[in-house]
Amino acid sequence: MPCWNEEGKAGEGVKAVPGDLVDTTCVVDNGSKDNTAVEAREQGAIVIRHPYNLGAGGGIRTGLEYGRLNGFDLLAVLAGDNQDDPNDLFGAVDKLLDDELDYVQGSRWLKEGKRENMTVSRTILTWVYSLLFRILFRTRITDATNGFRVFKKEVLGNPKLNLWQDWLLQYELEPYLLIQTCRSGFKVGEVPVTKRYHDDMNDNTKMVPFKSWWSILRPLFLLSLRIKS
Repeated sequence: MPCWNEEGKAGEGVKAVPGDLVDTTCVVDNGSKDNTAVEAREQGAIVIRHPYNLGAGGGIRTGLEYGRLNGFDLLAVLAGDNQDDPNDLFGAVDKLLDDELDYVQGSRWLKEGKRENMTVSRTILTWVYSLLFRILFRTRITDATNGFRVFKKEVLGNPKLNLWQDWLLQYELEPYLLIQTCRSGFKVGEVPVTKRYHDDMNDNTKMVPFKSWWSILRPLFLLSLRIKS
């Protein structure tokens, strides 16, 4: 769980992680100035602290590297602001094992997926993005911007995957990971999940309009045009 100033949310998110399924919960405190790290640690998480914010991609990358170095068979990424339901991990792991997949992406758009308090603008943007993803990479993904994912450790061993590029420090890393996994022949699927948006719309994102949107969009074009790899 990557977190940046998520006091009041990080602890609740960690507390909800099912202990009978998940061995270790790792929270990457991405330069927070509040009690995010304290909350997470009190609920039993391993906390890795960045001295300053390394961007959304930098936070996720640190967590994935922790999982790789410690030899976990499966890794999962959930939102650090308690927008995901950790109990959806049961369905994701079942899907991965039963269908012999390598990577499972969460989808709020599949049947039984849920969207709580989601705005019209976000609905349109996420739908359009997923349409572009399907067109450019010819992979049936209904929710390409969803941050919920579970995958086998072998995905990180993909020789075509280089998460340590400087251009992946912001919101580019997540679509980059999904795109390169799909393009490299790994078996990718989706599972319905719940995405909960908080009543206070200002708490739902730390994205900066236009700048952050481009950060998410540009991997689609840079990778499809082979400008980046």
